[in-house]
Amino acid sequence: MKQPAIYILTNDSNSVLYISVTGNLTQRVWLHRTGGVKGFTQKYNVHKLIYFEVFENFKTAIEREKQLKKWKRSWKDELISRVNPSWNDLYDEIS
Repeated sequence: MKQPAIYILTNDSNSVLYISVTGNLTQRVWLHRTGGVKGFTQKYNVHKLIYFEVFENFKTAIEREKQLKKWKRSWKDELISRVNPSWNDLYDEIS
């Protein structure tokens, strides 16, 4: 069963943010971590899960993704820091 979620990944230095939506958060983050997702995340070594939100449906998840992508970087940093102050990798919590 698919569980819609948005997630934010970063690199080891926390200098790059990547926001996306998925129906299987654990599998999708694993793909990023193992190089299974070509493009931006592979190029910039963006694999650390630092934030996620789970939703009831894809429509709401996609709306939230679009909203976050429009935010200033400082707003995103504050959002992440509220739930994950040390910007720790949350992958173990979801797998």
